[in-house]
Amino acid sequence: MKATAAPEKGGPRTNRDIRAVQVQLIDAEGKNQGVVNLADAQRQAEEAGLDLVEIVPNATPPVCKILDFGKYRFLEQKKSAEARKRQKVVEIKEIKLRPGIDDHDYDVKMRSVMRFFEEGDKVKVTLRFRGREMAHQDIGYKLLQRVKSETAPIAKVEAEPSMEGRQMIMVLAPK
Repeated sequence: MKATAAPEKGGPRTNRDIRAVQVQLIDAEGKNQGVVNLADAQRQAEEAGLDLVEIVPNATPPVCKILDFGKYRFLEQKKSAEARKRQKVVEIKEIKLRPGIDDHDYDVKMRSVMRFFEEGDKVKVTLRFRGREMAHQDIGYKLLQRVKSETAPIAKVEAEPSMEGRQMIMVLAPK
């Protein structure tokens, strides 16, 4: 049996993991101590009973702060959870039409489209052609132009009408 590899540690480097010779140090009170040797910074962190955490690793020299790493990690997780909670996943809703759609049926479909835009979702309008309807693609194109003009105040066209096989497809997104 193969030995499993140790999982890689995520997050910023702390204490003995920091590889720089000199660091820009920010103490526990948030005061900038300037550029100091790594050994001095680690000694100050140990005296305070806290951790030395590399906050900005790409800077020259890296910025390190003396703080409680457990508390820092907890606050970072809390912040990312809050960001995930606020994030809205945009869905693509699909409305299927036919070239010979009646006015009332069209109105019902348009009410659904408007509701989708109010919820913040994108709408994919699919116009399906059957049999000899393929000979009259201009009727379908006019229908999609009608949808486009009626939704113009609240939506923008993300993908212009295009043919894919026996379907004409247009994607609309809320403004």
